[in-house]
Amino acid sequence: MTERRIQDIVIVGGGTAGWMSAAALAQLLPNHYRYRLVESDQISTIGVGEATIPSIRNFNMHLGIDENDFIRHTQGTFKLGIEFVNWGINNSTYFHGFGSVGRDQPTANFYHYWLKLNQMGMAGGLEPYSINTVASMLGKFSVGRPDLPNSPLSDLSYAYHFDAGLYAKYLRAYAEQRGVKRTEGRIVQTLLRESDGYIDALVMENGEKIHGDFFIDCSGMVGLLIEKALQTGYEDWRHWLPCDTAIAVPCSLAGSAQAHTRSTAHSAGWQWRIPLQHRIGNGHVFSSNFMDVAQAQDILMNNLDGKALAEPRQIKFITGKRKKAWNKNCIAIGLSGGFMEPLESTSIHMVKTGLMRLITFFPDKDFDQVDIDNYNRLTDKEYAQIRDFLILHYKVNQRDDSEFWRYCREMDVPESLQIKLDLFASHGRILRENEELFPEDSWLQVMHGQGLRPRRYSPVVDQRSPEEIAGFLHNTQAVICKCVDAMPSHLDYIRANCMAKPMADSSPLLRTG
Repeated sequence: MTERRIQDIVIVGGGTAGWMSAAALAQLLPNHYRYRLVESDQISTIGVGEATIPSIRNFNMHLGIDENDFIRHTQGTFKLGIEFVNWGINNSTYFHGFGSVGRDQPTANFYHYWLKLNQMGMAGGLEPYSINTVASMLGKFSVGRPDLPNSPLSDLSYAYHFDAGLYAKYLRAYAEQRGVKRTEGRIVQTLLRESDGYIDALVMENGEKIHGDFFIDCSGMVGLLIEKALQTGYEDWRHWLPCDTAIAVPCSLAGSAQAHTRSTAHSAGWQWRIPLQHRIGNGHVFSSNFMDVAQAQDILMNNLDGKALAEPRQIKFITGKRKKAWNKNCIAIGLSGGFMEPLESTSIHMVKTGLMRLITFFPDKDFDQVDIDNYNRLTDKEYAQIRDFLILHYKVNQRDDSEFWRYCREMDVPESLQIKLDLFASHGRILRENEELFPEDSWLQVMHGQGLRPRRYSPVVDQRSPEEIAGFLHNTQAVICKCVDAMPSHLDYIRANCMAKPMADSSPLLRTG
């Protein structure tokens, strides 16, 4: 086996994806491999304030990273979900909270019990049954309390906001402590083997050749190895997800210290707001077919909470994915593998799953095609499932104020998404298949929040009387209120546990109010 083992693994590109790859591999596969990361200080990464989903906690846990230390070093805050503003009519707002909505029962999900009473005029909104939604709207936060096993607090689902550049720096120190070698410089050529077209070496600007057995492309959307060298090809999904440009700018702190990302819809896209300890990350994602850059920038700059801290930066993208995430002896991790707009904060999650999948199918020098094919098959499925969830936000909309929203509402969608929409519209059923990323309660909150209502509830809930169900709903809501009352504020929690050292160019931590 020893002679078949690959030895030299070269990671191209730093940033979040590159240093996550280096840190994970050096920690989880520390023996027998030599890791080298090549990055150029001349090439900037996307590097905006980054919002995540709860799987990031699992990644950090695998690496043995202390949560409070990580938050301090990345100017981080906590995230209980996403607030969606103006995605419906009349300035409507809804919340996609992580974790569960209510308490599911053996025969039916909580939603069906609520839906029956709601259709009878006996139940109000859905939001009070999500602890994440209630806590975040009141500016509260707590980590999970495993010492309270029967409480909604026992396993509170949360993620983080952090400075992506600081996270990469944090992971770089972690990876270098574990033996990863960093080479600074610009790659000017990729040499392919004549015999099979595999990558043999990288040629640096100073003339050095860096040979490797296996290459991990973390070069961002340019796809230096996977596309420029190997010409893998790309699937363009802009007919379903028409936004193709983002303008990003940080601003000084202002507004409230709530533990959520905010997504505000505009006439041809949407704006993100990501609160960190030292600044707020903002961006406007829009379709250049429906709005020009100057107008999009004006909308962004006129909707900041505080003073802009830099010049706005334009980022062009094509939503979609490489035709193969793994091609020959090269695998694309992060934006080199595809781009999903940050509407549901999936970017870092997909770096993590790409790496975990790589460890499952880790190659030797034979690079068996069956391993590569199944890695690609599972990656394609993951991209498609996330794609469908993002399309949902655009397709199910009731706005009639712009050509963009009318286009989105009238467009055909993938059959896999249409099945989900039809099932929900009939009896409120949500079909989750094959370990897909977003759980039923995520689909529920977005479909319901966007205004989709089932015609009927599941008939199995008729096993319980309306009075019984009303008591169940009342008890669920009361328990959530009690738990949230006991939580500290988001701000107080950070001050007590993970306050960052002040940065020279920043204002104080998020103010309340």
